[in-house]
Amino acid sequence: MIGLRKSTFAMLAPGLGLLAVFILVPIALTVWLAFTKWSSQTPFTTATFVGLDNFREIFGSSSVGRDFKGAMLNTALYSAMSIALILPLSVVFGMLIHQAELKGANVLRTILFATYMVPMIAVALVFSKLYSPTEGPINQLLSLVGIGPQPWLSSPDTALVSIVLLNVWQQVGYFTILIIAGLTQIPTSIYEAARMDGARGPALFGFITLPLLKRTLLFSAVIALINAVQVFEPVALITQGGPVGSTNVMTYHIRRVGIERAQGGLGSAMSVTLLLALVITVTAVFAFARREDRR
Repeated sequence: MIGLRKSTFAMLAPGLGLLAVFILVPIALTVWLAFTKWSSQTPFTTATFVGLDNFREIFGSSSVGRDFKGAMLNTALYSAMSIALILPLSVVFGMLIHQAELKGANVLRTILFATYMVPMIAVALVFSKLYSPTEGPINQLLSLVGIGPQPWLSSPDTALVSIVLLNVWQQVGYFTILIIAGLTQIPTSIYEAARMDGARGPALFGFITLPLLKRTLLFSAVIALINAVQVFEPVALITQGGPVGSTNVMTYHIRRVGIERAQGGLGSAMSVTLLLALVITVTAVFAFARREDRR
């Protein structure tokens, strides 16, 4: 028995060691730095313990607190809009492709997933041209139907939505594949039995497809949330948090505070707060789903 435990530990040791070095140690270091005053341009040994001062500052009424809370709000809006657009579109595309009789389903599947394989940096550069107020193709198309040029990335009212649309375009193919995988798990016999009882189109979708797709949708929503919270490239490349801070999301703000301003302690406190917010949100979503399952 002891020999079995030793051999098991020996086999797990390399994986656990890599996990500790690349995941656990950085997280522990970030948590420790969150309670210190530390400049990211100096060694870790210069960090001075300040207790909860960093957290008081980012949640306070100073300019640091206002910028942090603005970035949190922008991230929440970005995440909510991304999920609200990605999931319904993924279901629509997934059902279209899953229909065996649809001609060109394989071509559509390839095109959709190809968008996910395009690097975000390339997507951001292309969309920055598409959103151009004067020479952008989107405004030129809108002018054909009598709609005037839109400011897109240059207005605080539309900049964040423009970044969301960019994210949806790049991510929807990946989530469509997840939805298709979920649809293939629904037995066709259930649909056949429902059709024999007279169920058609919307009734089949509302009473069979959607309920049986709930776990896939829950998983997709959690992954979409995690991806949305990590948004960085389009903001850094196109808007740099502007205009007027309307696209200043958390990852970009943490980078600006922790690296550009060299306030490593404050940046670490923001990172820990973002991590806790994400963990609490995901836990609440799973708890809500479990409660619904028990009903």
